[in-house]
Amino acid sequence: MSIRDALMPLDRGGRGFLMVVDEGGVLVGVVTDGDIRRAMLRGATPADSIAQAMREDFVSLPVEAATSAISHALSDSIEFVPLIDEAGRPVDYASHRHHRRFPVAEPLLDGNEAEYLLECVRTGWVSSQGPFVSAFEESVRAFHDMPFALAVSNGTAALHLALESFGIGPGDEVIVPDFTFAATATTVLHAGAAPVFVDVDPETWTMDVDGVRAALSERTRAIVPVHIYGHPCDMDPLVELAREHGVRVVEDVAEAFGARCRGSLVGTFGDAACFSFYGNKTVTTGEGGMILFRDGAAYERAAMLRDHGMSPERRYWHLEAGFNYRLTNMQAAVGTAQMERVDSILERKRVLAETYDRELRHVSGVVLPPRAPWAEPVCWLYTIRIDEGVLGLTRDDLAGRLLVNGIDTRPVFPPLHRMPPFERFAKGPYPVTESLSESGLTLPSAVTLDAGDIESIAANIDGIARVRRMRLTADGAA
Repeated sequence: MSIRDALMPLDRGGRGFLMVVDEGGVLVGVVTDGDIRRAMLRGATPADSIAQAMREDFVSLPVEAATSAISHALSDSIEFVPLIDEAGRPVDYASHRHHRRFPVAEPLLDGNEAEYLLECVRTGWVSSQGPFVSAFEESVRAFHDMPFALAVSNGTAALHLALESFGIGPGDEVIVPDFTFAATATTVLHAGAAPVFVDVDPETWTMDVDGVRAALSERTRAIVPVHIYGHPCDMDPLVELAREHGVRVVEDVAEAFGARCRGSLVGTFGDAACFSFYGNKTVTTGEGGMILFRDGAAYERAAMLRDHGMSPERRYWHLEAGFNYRLTNMQAAVGTAQMERVDSILERKRVLAETYDRELRHVSGVVLPPRAPWAEPVCWLYTIRIDEGVLGLTRDDLAGRLLVNGIDTRPVFPPLHRMPPFERFAKGPYPVTESLSESGLTLPSAVTLDAGDIESIAANIDGIARVRRMRLTADGAA
């Protein structure tokens, strides 16, 4: 086997190493991308035998070796250990990453969450009434310094209820970005209105102001800016445009709790702001949502509609056909505990993003997330773009290679206008959204990850990129 031959499975597998066997399948050597790179620096060519690069002084263990023995064998200099059968044939391998999975997101629940949940159980306040609901509302309201806060069952309910509270319905249009999660647009349909899709700005991935201006019509009743992946929209021109035309601004803050635009928290610019506290969000209640309001009348109507449209003065007397969008006391208990240390959670997100930026900045073909000079994003999900022409791999190619190393990723949102519920509303074109949807990749972003985890993930990406470059160079030298 030549070095060129070895680079093919090394590139395809994404693990950064190969086990070399003889004709009988017995392990005779190991080779990493670093070994090949050093051999070529010594003068080896792609046509030379892999023996020029492989190491014969490798460490291996029996496949039945205890975990303690494997852990002892692994070190900073030994990143993987072949596991062999009695005949010396490789059966499996162990590595620092092989037995751990890095999730895209997972909650941090090491505060008072369990204690408060137990209090709900002990007192019997487990449904939508109880002290934690109002406590959670007040904590989010005070954090944003807004007049009114209303807890609801999820972020989708928050968007729907906000639109309903402003009387938006059949015959109305609501402007939304094409690049967002489907709930931003489905709630417009649930209200009976029509979504009008606009493209996003290539520098921020958020709603393009010129696109909004062009989409405004006599039927426009609201604009829904989405602070995508934690990066804020530039709210000042959007709010100014809305005021000029007498339309509402309903911020979708599901992905950006704690982000700032020109020094002010997102969620404080519009007539209403809608939050999600799903399990993968920066602040979580498992499932849950919140609406912040400026206007007391809209808040009162939303509160009534949230509770089946029941009159606040006359029990079981329904003023409108409302909804059951209430948050439970148990969910609010988790949210209250989360808000007690929200600053430390946001700080961990900041460090996570800074570590990724530092470790990935030099990797050719990886485009870092946007950060406008006026923006203070919060890293809900650290999302990069893959320049296939430079990296030599597609977004999906890289994701597949990372997965075999226990690193979960996920693609970004596809364009809404392509999806069956929304195709009839497509006017286009949407070139930025199309490009983002094909190249965007979200990396593990859980607040449970530490700097070492992020460095390991980044090193894996860098290693995959190095192997691809070596293989392309070797193929070119054929």
